[in-house]
This record gives sequence, structure tokens and C-alpha cells, in this order.
Amino acid sequence: MSPIEDHPLRYALANELHARPFPSLDAPCGAIFLAIKRPEQPEAHEVDAGRAHLTQLLDRYGAPHPQPGATHWFGEVGKFKLKWEQHTEFVTYTLFTPALEDRPFDPKAFQGFPDEWLASAPGPRITSALIRVEGDPGPAEITKRVDGWFVPESLAVSKVLDGAATIATDFRIDVAGHMRLAIFVGDVTGERRIGRIVQRLCEIETYKSMSMLGLARVRDLGPRMRDLDTTLTALMSAMTEGGTNAEDTLRELLVTSAELESLLAQSSFRFGATGAYEAIVNQRIDVLREQRFEGRQTFAEFMMRRFDPAMRTVKASERRLQTMAERAIRAGDLLRTRVDVERSAQNQKLLESMDKRADLQLRLQKTVEGLSVVAISYYAVNLVLYMAQPAAYAVGIPKLVLAAVTTPVVVLAVWWMVHRIREKME
Repeated sequence: MSPIEDHPLRYALANELHARPFPSLDAPCGAIFLAIKRPEQPEAHEVDAGRAHLTQLLDRYGAPHPQPGATHWFGEVGKFKLKWEQHTEFVTYTLFTPALEDRPFDPKAFQGFPDEWLASAPGPRITSALIRVEGDPGPAEITKRVDGWFVPESLAVSKVLDGAATIATDFRIDVAGHMRLAIFVGDVTGERRIGRIVQRLCEIETYKSMSMLGLARVRDLGPRMRDLDTTLTALMSAMTEGGTNAEDTLRELLVTSAELESLLAQSSFRFGATGAYEAIVNQRIDVLREQRFEGRQTFAEFMMRRFDPAMRTVKASERRLQTMAERAIRAGDLLRTRVDVERSAQNQKLLESMDKRADLQLRLQKTVEGLSVVAISYYAVNLVLYMAQPAAYAVGIPKLVLAAVTTPVVVLAVWWMVHRIREKME
């Protein structure tokens, strides 16, 4: 027993590096390749659909099932050897056969995948290919064969792995719906090297097809992006020229910005996956170490002329969408600042108006206060006259004289009382 405790994932992570070995193939032989696209956002019951679909195929051939949770499987199914791999977005099946059809790239070879089983696939086919591996018949014979098998306009032929093999394809889908790939190997090329070449070609085709989904996404977004760009430019022009309601413009700008952010969020995964798939395609071509064959274009040259422009379009569209979203955010910030300034000016005017109204109210209050003193004094004088008149009558003081004497005193007393009350309130 080791005195140190292992991380619970140590062996699982170490074995993952050896989980997908290259097949060992001996020329002549053939391979039938199929890649099925998994759902974008699978439901709970669709998560293991790829494994269940594999199990259906294994049951038809009486082959053992993969372990629960497995993402790869390799074994014999009838007269074939099957290699199955489950990836994040797709599932691949590769059937290897030691025999070649008399007719090169005969569609009947694909019957290794039964029609009923294909019809029950958990997703659409993203690509399929027929791969033919032969011995090297010499440059002249290779040239004759590939010219008859492929479309010359897009044909790519090259020697790979320091001349260990010659590979050829035209990257086109034939009438049966499959790509065609030809490999001519030398007598000294080992079985594992042949298997690596076949695996690399399958990966190049799969990841090329998956990365092109980004271009399809960009084409779908193109019209809406143009409309949003026009709307955004018009809103920014309206901000510059003035004469429009800032709050209405801000509301429209926020709607545009929200839609741009939504498009960016919906497309971010596809853009990121496209970049990752493009890097894998280029890396797989680099490790083949291509050399030119009889002056023909290589796989790398074909990708540079046809594949790279599509990837640059995807990257340019991603940058454009991000730039538009950033422009909308900056414009929104500027417009919010403008709205805040206008509101501050309106608030300042409102405060000035309130100050004027307060001053008027103060003046009115003073006026009312004076009138109140007069009114209160009037009633107070009458009360004093009523109370003092009997005494004044006894001593012979006329009522008029009594009123003249008491009025100033009462008025002063009322004014002093009102003044004290106002001071306490203030």
C-alpha cells in the first residue's frame, strides 16, 4: 500500500490520455465514416441518446455493449471493426473492413450501417465518408486513378509523413451523399501509421464540417445585423444632430442594445466552437507534414483558398457584432448622461420656480398676518368695550373715549402675540 493518498480522479484522468487509440490497419483496406450532430440543447432523455443509438447497432451484430457512461468504444461487429466516439456536439462511427470493393467508392459499402438504424439516428448527419486504402502503385498510376475518381478543379493530393503515404480528395459530396478519401501507402508503412493517417483524415473532415456551421450561423445573422447597424447609426446621428426627444431615443437605443446582446449571447458558443474546430483542422493538417505531389495542390493550400476565407468571415462577423454591442453601450451611456443633464436643468428651473412661489407665499403670509392682526384686534376691542363699559359708565367716561383709549393697547397686544407665535414656529 502506498503511504500517500491518490486523488480520486488520478487514474481516470491518466487513462483518458489513452482512451482513444489509433486503429491498426493493413493495406488494402477500407473505412466507412459517419458523424452525427447532437442536439444543440438536449433534453434530459436525449443526453445518452448517442450511446443508446450505438447499443442498437451493437445489438444488430450481437456485439457487447459499452460500459455505462462511456464516451468511446472499439470492437468487432460482424465482419467490421467499429470505432465509436462521443464528443460534445457530435458522435462519430467508423467501420473498418479488410476488403475493398471492386468498384472504387461503391455506395454499397455504406450498407454496413443498416438503413433502419440510420433512420433512428438521434440527430442529422454532419458528414460521412468512404475511405479507400491501397498500396502505392507509383506516381503515374496514382495520378491516373485520382483524376478518374475526383473532380480535378478541387482535387488536393499530397505526400504525407515523410513520404509514407499519398492522400487525395476533392472535398466534394458524391451522388450517394458521401465524401471520398483515397490513401496510397508504401510497403514499409506500418499498420499503426496507416491507422493514424485514416484517423487524421476523418478528424479533418469532421472538424471542417463542424466549423462551417459558424459560417451558416453568420449568414443567418447577416440581414438582422445589417438592420441593427442601420438603426444604431440612425440613432447616433439623431443624438448628434439634436432636435429629438432624448428619452425616446434612449428607449429605442436600449431596445437595440438588448437585441445585440441577445444575438451575441446566442452566437457566442457557436463562434467559440468554430474557432476551436478551425484550430484543430489546421493542427491535424500540420502534423501530416505534407509534401507536394506532382505539382498538385496540397490539403493546406486548399484550406487556405477555400476554408480560411470562411473562417475569416466568421471572425469578422463576431468582431462586428461585438463592436456594435459596444457602440450601443457607449451611445447609451452618452445619451443617459445627456438625459441626466437635461433633467438637472429641469430640476434647477423647478427649484427656482419653487423659490419664487415660496417668496410669494411669504409675502402673502405677511399680508394675511397684518389682516389677521386687524381682524383679531377688532373683535378684541369689542370684547374689552363690553367688559369695561359698565365701569366707564360709572365714572362718567363716554364709550367713544373708552374705545379710543383701548384700541391702541389691544392692537399692540394682538400684534405682539402674533409675532411671538410666528417666532416660535420658525
